[in-house]
Amino acid sequence: MEENPLAGAKDGVFAEKISPYLRQKMAERGSSAELSFLDLQYVADPSENVSRAHEVARHYESELHPTFEGEELRGVEKLYRRTLLVEPTTICAAHCRWCIRGQYDTKTLSNDDLARIARYCGLDPENSDVREVLITGGDPLILVDRLEFLLDAIEQHAPQVEVVRIGTRVPLQDPKRVNERMVRALRRRSTFRVEIATHINHPGELFPEVREAYAKLQEAGARIYDQTVLLRDVNDDIDTLVRLYDELRYLDIEAHYLFHCVPIRGMDHHRTSIARGLDLFRQLTVSGMTSGRAKPHYALMTDVGKVALYEGSLVDRDGSRVLVQTGYSYNDRLRWAPDWQLPASARVDDNGLLQVWYLDSDGGKAEV
Repeated sequence: MEENPLAGAKDGVFAEKISPYLRQKMAERGSSAELSFLDLQYVADPSENVSRAHEVARHYESELHPTFEGEELRGVEKLYRRTLLVEPTTICAAHCRWCIRGQYDTKTLSNDDLARIARYCGLDPENSDVREVLITGGDPLILVDRLEFLLDAIEQHAPQVEVVRIGTRVPLQDPKRVNERMVRALRRRSTFRVEIATHINHPGELFPEVREAYAKLQEAGARIYDQTVLLRDVNDDIDTLVRLYDELRYLDIEAHYLFHCVPIRGMDHHRTSIARGLDLFRQLTVSGMTSGRAKPHYALMTDVGKVALYEGSLVDRDGSRVLVQTGYSYNDRLRWAPDWQLPASARVDDNGLLQVWYLDSDGGKAEV
């Protein structure tokens, strides 16, 4: 496992990192506020030093530490039956201020680490149901050679895997990286197809070169889906969301999740209330202003995993916290992730399903 001082948090402080491409876009704006959605996502803000009760430094803990082939595996998470998550690196082209992994230790896995993870995925009986591998970080497309090595290893050692998903913001942060070398690395393998997960949060991010980068990934055979993060003053108005989902529809990018911004320490100035998010979601999905083929799920990232909100999902409130009903079976979770531990914020209901407390926001009025 390699360390890189240029990424991640140091002494609990998430460093500001803005790619040359993004800095150029910010400079082109001049004194105009037209591109403020970039500043709000990438420029460090003093509000990050303000925190509230119940905020945490990291999102849910799901990392596995199994011993395989005589060594402990790192960079592997599992919360769901069919999906194994791999984090090859924590390096990114730029640091999103709302990043759920901003406080992760800086690391990059070696090729030996990645090969062992691929063998673990394919050979360990605990992973017999795994059909998808989610490669995230950090940003896997920062290290294309290492990513290609991992994809080749999954093809060789885990033939039951049918889909590999890759989480990235490289097309938005440094679109020139999407070149022939990357396209070749992302080719469809004999046993699985490649899907690209991305966060497009504002229609203004879709500059011509960004659109071209996504088109190249699609030409390589990758399917692209979007997980928009709902951010205060960036996209928390219906007009912006309608324009965004219209653009995604016509770029052939699937609308997957509209995420409520997670309650990570120092992020409250980015967060709307859940009620505001639900109101925007209703307007977006039942107003007739967008195509029925361009509607996301509204979801929370809780301490026990992602929960899409439906009627009856919010079952109680205690001050600023809401109790969220999930469909996750506690016994099933232990069966596919035996090392998983019930977090202090969660409990098991009478039907054996997980309920979890989640910190709401008042729209950014944090308390010191």
